[in-house]
Amino acid sequence: MKSLLVAALTFICLCTSEGLAQTAALSGTVVDTAGASIANTRVVLSMEGRTASPETLTDSSGAFLFADPGVGPYRLAFTAKGFATKTVTGELSAGQTLQLSPTTLAIDALATEVNVTQTQVELAQAQIAVQERQRLLGVIPNFFASYDPDAAPLTTKQKLELTAKSWVDPSSFVIGGIIAGVWQAQNTHKGFGQGAQGYAKRYGASFADYGTMLLLEKVVTPSIFKQDPRYFHKGSGSKGSRALYAVSRTFVCRGDNKKDQFCYSSLINRFGTGFVTNYYYPAADRDKSSVILRNSAIGIGGEALGYLFQEFVAKKITRKRR
Repeated sequence: MKSLLVAALTFICLCTSEGLAQTAALSGTVVDTAGASIANTRVVLSMEGRTASPETLTDSSGAFLFADPGVGPYRLAFTAKGFATKTVTGELSAGQTLQLSPTTLAIDALATEVNVTQTQVELAQAQIAVQERQRLLGVIPNFFASYDPDAAPLTTKQKLELTAKSWVDPSSFVIGGIIAGVWQAQNTHKGFGQGAQGYAKRYGASFADYGTMLLLEKVVTPSIFKQDPRYFHKGSGSKGSRALYAVSRTFVCRGDNKKDQFCYSSLINRFGTGFVTNYYYPAADRDKSSVILRNSAIGIGGEALGYLFQEFVAKKITRKRR
């Protein structure tokens, strides 16, 4: 009798252990094209041979988990408001704990689930709402970088919106104050004088200089030539091809027709801004035309470096404010 009881208990333990060993788990995260997590994404799991399709919502960090979903071929369907639906397939083995690579959802260009009559202007507005949350290290605006290769073109009003938000952002006031402080310490633009009055004049000139540059570069000339003032992140291909693409953006940009073209707006602005902002400074401190032209040429090189930074670094350190 005792031997039969021991055998029964052993059999139960073995079955329990085998059952535990067969338990599987499936988890992952959902992000947008800029790498920011997407909360409340509906995730539906379908397993081959099963009629039930369990589902869950991603948490605030974009994470989801299906504990003990079963084994065999599976299909995951991801649905989030404003994003295109995506499916992922695979196979789950017995006892496997599978952590999927981040699932990236693109903005729904058609927006069929939200509004089948959505215009291109409305689509662009939804897209720039995402861009207006992009900040380097969560602090400095990175509004003019687009990580959507098929982004809708901007109207003049939308170009002005992005520009205005960049100009009046708190970080612009801080950076302007730092620049004015450096000028004050080095007695740059002596005609402004020293003391609080001199600092205030330098601060005002710096802030107006930056605003004029933004207005001409991001609104006026792009609207005249119907060109897009944003940098469109390439993100794929060899490092060499990406570097060449980034540098080429100093003289090639995307038109409002979504085609690459010679960037008249950028080059005209590069030279024109120097002449306009020159008048913000005392007459005795104004640069000569030859100096402005030289500085503008140097600025093109700086612009190329900025685009290289956008292509290889900026996306990695861009965070989104909610």
